[in-house]
Amino acid sequence: MSSPITPLLLVDGYNIIGSWSPLKSTRDRHGLEQARYELIETLINYTVHKGFKTQVVFDSQYQKTPSSVEHHSTHLSICFTAWTQTADTYIEKVCATFFRRQQINHNRIIVATSDRDQYLTAMGYGAEWMSVEVLAKDIESSRSQVKRKQRSNKRSRGRLLFNCLDAQSQEKLARWL
Repeated sequence: MSSPITPLLLVDGYNIIGSWSPLKSTRDRHGLEQARYELIETLINYTVHKGFKTQVVFDSQYQKTPSSVEHHSTHLSICFTAWTQTADTYIEKVCATFFRRQQINHNRIIVATSDRDQYLTAMGYGAEWMSVEVLAKDIESSRSQVKRKQRSNKRSRGRLLFNCLDAQSQEKLARWL
């Protein structure tokens, strides 16, 4: 059984950290590692809620290391580019592969960045673009929807003991009545 084709969200990690005030503040106070952690934590829940596969791309910061990918969940992975590769060139390469339809795992690619050149390149390859502001608003909207749904689920269960039982116990009790 094949898995459904999902959208791929490519996030220019350091661009987002440098653009979002809370992450910029964390970076300045506690360093890049903590800012990266907060970005990843924010994106994990968002990614699941939206049904995206998300890849956050970070430049290697001029460290002579090979590229690496860390999988933080089934929906989110982190890519650290190779020494001479920037996040922009990595994202461009993914978009070019998508454009040539060599990558069939995704029916659409969305690039999240505030970089104008990256925006133009992504659009030129047929990818969609999401500004950092729109991404922030969409994440907040997603959080609100999840909270509303959780509150609704709690209210709908009511106060009756019957509603606290698992389905099997409820079925047995219903037969007795």
